Amino acid sequence: MARPIISAIGAVSTLALIPAFTASLAAVDVDTYRELDQFMDVFERVRAEYVDEISDEDLMRGAIGGMLSSLDPHSSFLDETGFERLTTQSQGEYGGLGLTVTLEDGAVKVIAPFEDTPADRAGIQAGDYITHLDGELIFGGTLDEAVEEMRGAPGTSIDLTVVRPGADEPLEFTLTREVIELHAVEWEVQDRVGIININTFNRNTGEEVQAAIAAINQSLGAPPTGYVIDLRSNPGGLLDQAIAVSDVFLERGEIVSQRGRRADDIDRYYARSGDDTNGLPIVVLVDAGTASASEIVAGALQDHRRGLIIGERTFGKGSVQTILPLSETTALRLTTARYYTPAGNSVQEGGIEPDLDVPQLTNPNWRDAPRFREADLRRHLVNETAVQDDVIEEDVRDDPRFSATTEELAEQGITDFQMHYAVETIARLSRERRAVAAAPTANRTRNR
Repeated sequence: MARPIISAIGAVSTLALIPAFTASLAAVDVDTYRELDQFMDVFERVRAEYVDEISDEDLMRGAIGGMLSSLDPHSSFLDETGFERLTTQSQGEYGGLGLTVTLEDGAVKVIAPFEDTPADRAGIQAGDYITHLDGELIFGGTLDEAVEEMRGAPGTSIDLTVVRPGADEPLEFTLTREVIELHAVEWEVQDRVGIININTFNRNTGEEVQAAIAAINQSLGAPPTGYVIDLRSNPGGLLDQAIAVSDVFLERGEIVSQRGRRADDIDRYYARSGDDTNGLPIVVLVDAGTASASEIVAGALQDHRRGLIIGERTFGKGSVQTILPLSETTALRLTTARYYTPAGNSVQEGGIEPDLDVPQLTNPNWRDAPRFREADLRRHLVNETAVQDDVIEEDVRDDPRFSATTEELAEQGITDFQMHYAVETIARLSRERRAVAAAPTANRTRNR
């Protein structure tokens, strides 16, 4: 049974109610009470003797933050600012730079820039560490403070100092804030192939994918030869929208399941009858920035053999964060479950392996470019099925099909090799589909 949903960028999120604090205390044992007594002793000592006077609120929120940060990278306390930001992101528009970030050991680390935003156009990459904002060191602060400072009125500028793994010295960027309109879905047509670019999973994504399919058909005056679903650098979003998008392309069957700490705590989600694309060929583009809700879609289409997954291994975020309201303005974001693809596979740590590894040859640094994934986050959840090292290691062997140089591709006018290859693949699949459909007719003609 589906649960109500609230948005969290980069997280699969559901909404639930937190049990009363007194009810949870009733179950604790003597050792837990002893630990709570020790906590209160420390609280009182700090409150009374620390060199500077600190409010009880700051001490409590610091304690809460420390408790949650000891769990996993995706559990956190949402204060008034964080809760408001979560709501704003779910609505798909805010003023800022277009970055998804996390906090790692006191440092702000970039998960991914959103496509065609100031951060993306400036060249900020996944795995970068933002150390200074307008020349001020932000190391050791909170994530909310850093995000709040990066946001601001459109047209205003901000200087970022970035430490990039592998770079000899810090990089300096000056970015101008814009209204970040997170268009969940964009579409275009190339060589009669419908391209649907899904940037995030907000509350409208499922409907926008359906609208994109209708618009592609209308622009061509007929169905396309197939579809490319571009999930690259998509950090995720709402669980119900990942289900809705998968349902658009699936005729039937399970889409995803989520499993909590108890053996019987399992929720399963299924496709409704009807494939909006009528079985046309589908290629799904993924990369190291394809995370969370995006991996649900890729995993569902892969397991049902509904789409060919090409690109690079995905991010590997296979956990579910539940938003537990604590008041009208604060909430707890807590990891409560792992999700599994229809075949029963968890993508936690290992991600989704594409059916065909296709490098981004139009990036001259594609081989050496840093790739930041869930397994690189400290205290990430461990995959219960024990992912083998050889599964998550990159395949360094060169595929002879992908030997063209960046210069050779530029001469051909190819600016996005992965997309180019995806469109060509749809053309090949379409030809094969037509040949199979025509074969019985030809055989009947010969047998007369």
